[in-house]
Amino acid sequence: MPKIGVCVRREEGASRGSVRIGRPVGRGYPARVTGRGDDTRWRARTVAIDDPGPLADYLAGPDSIAWLRRGEGVVGLGVAASASVSSLDEGNAWWSDLAARIDHDTEVPGAWGSGPLAFGSFAFDPATSPDCSVVVVPRVLIGRQGSRSWLTVLHPAGEAPKASELPQRHTPTAPSYPVIDDSPEQQTAWAEQVAHLVRRLADAANPLEKVVLARGVRVRTSAPLDTRAVVERLAERYPTCWTFQLDGLVGASPEMLVRRQNGLVTSRVLAGTIRRRSGDAVERLASTLAQSDKDLVEHELAVASVAEALAPYCHGMNVPEVPYVLELPNVMHLASDVTAVADAHASSLQLAARLHPSAAVCGTPTTGARAEIAAIEGLDRGRYSGPVGWIDTAGDGEWAIALRCGQVDAADPAAITLYAGCGIVAASDPASELAETHAKLQPMLQALGVTAGAAGS
Repeated sequence: MPKIGVCVRREEGASRGSVRIGRPVGRGYPARVTGRGDDTRWRARTVAIDDPGPLADYLAGPDSIAWLRRGEGVVGLGVAASASVSSLDEGNAWWSDLAARIDHDTEVPGAWGSGPLAFGSFAFDPATSPDCSVVVVPRVLIGRQGSRSWLTVLHPAGEAPKASELPQRHTPTAPSYPVIDDSPEQQTAWAEQVAHLVRRLADAANPLEKVVLARGVRVRTSAPLDTRAVVERLAERYPTCWTFQLDGLVGASPEMLVRRQNGLVTSRVLAGTIRRRSGDAVERLASTLAQSDKDLVEHELAVASVAEALAPYCHGMNVPEVPYVLELPNVMHLASDVTAVADAHASSLQLAARLHPSAAVCGTPTTGARAEIAAIEGLDRGRYSGPVGWIDTAGDGEWAIALRCGQVDAADPAAITLYAGCGIVAASDPASELAETHAKLQPMLQALGVTAGAAGS
């Protein structure tokens, strides 16, 4: 395995009518839908506004939607329509049908992410987490890209639109007295599971090359959790990540599964990780990661899985020969940005469906790794490590992998489960993999106000 030179990135950042998005796939629309019937026509109007200030200030509660990065992005308020779907293709078909019935007038043509949008969050494995994936179309959207800001209002064509005015700002409530449930016994049991998996992967008769093993950590607060405070803290501390909130899932992902913008496709692959601690020398850590055979093998498998999945739906693909080192406050990752030109009928959500699950969150080969996860992980991932993001009426959009995140318990809103996973290969060390989960849990633990000592780090 060739070693790579050290290139550290402190993460620099990357007008539509109503058209039908791609071709319907699968079983049609068995989705459970809330809102108007399937024949409703909609009108959307997007108006230019002065800079609204921090977008997170407009989040009205846990049902509001956030998609933020570097001070830009969109927040969604209210629900025009939503659906519970069984797959990404089903979600794409549902939105394609609805989008074709939207008439949109805009004062900011060409602004990326403007106009009516559908936001989605999908299960890692629908077979083990049924009735989990959701697609939501907000009634009101407030967005900003560069120097342009806008307000979009969506309403049924037969109803008078609500005033195109900015809603009031809100002040979130900080999490109160968070308590983490992550005992030494739980951590030891997970490390032992990793050791067992490593022995299996080292067996020449086993066809598996890599399996991503995750664990969940539960945090309780003394009052129902106000996720708006979590969004604000994540967006401030991790500005180069994609901070999201949708249907109780909140987090800040460093990994863009796929972006489709005016036909150009980008997929950021992260695989291979080293933990950062206070006082660590950046160049030394980056060099250690760049020279790690274990991490280079893990990364190579992940990049190959993305390139293979995109190839039938894109052309002009560029796959970097070597990764760079992506620097984040808590960890460093080996990263590669795969680019291509999408076929005309391949929407961002259809591309996400082809990519998910990648080797970065599942393993290699995919089918065997997914079966191994279901058999040994002992965890319902829900929408953790599944695609989360948005799509517009032209099929453009952004779909990150739901990492560095937590899911609020719908039955107990004072409880949230946080997730972290590691790519396990034959050369993995259980203690190092456990330490990696601690590092990956840090963004959410910090946003919740859990102290370092209480977090087991």
